Amino acid sequence: MQRRSFITTAMALVGAGGFAGVRWAGHGNAAESFEVTRTEAEWKEMLTDLEYHVMREEGTERAFTSPLDKIYDPGLYHCKGCDLALYSSEHKFDSGTGWPSFWKALPNAIGTKEDNTLFTKRTECHCRRCGSHLGHIFDDGPEPTGKRHCINGVSLVFKPA
Repeated sequence: MQRRSFITTAMALVGAGGFAGVRWAGHGNAAESFEVTRTEAEWKEMLTDLEYHVMREEGTERAFTSPLDKIYDPGLYHCKGCDLALYSSEHKFDSGTGWPSFWKALPNAIGTKEDNTLFTKRTECHCRRCGSHLGHIFDDGPEPTGKRHCINGVSLVFKPA
């Protein structure tokens, strides 16, 4: 009976986002080289604890906590780590997920890699210039791409047009 309780509780936590910030060792972009690099101390000095957790440790902010989720003004969304323009408001849509969502990134803005954490296979996306974790790309977005770039708002800075 204890095993069943554990499995039920674990599944409830996953469904409720309880493991949203959990990452397994061995992930990150350490093996890649990026144009913008900083020491761990420099990253920690420039970012809040949550920003560091998301951008450098591939964590996830809680859904519906980012004010950027509901901004639809004309402008560009830049990487908080290096100020590279990543997404345009022209490609933003309301996914209802609680995170800023886009159907495509700007050209040459992001990198991707396979992410096999949380018992599933996903596509992780990060800033191609500094390697900061942005979020994940899913195949349930609107046309014309059918993609949903589900991005952590703490990884972005919105710059109005």
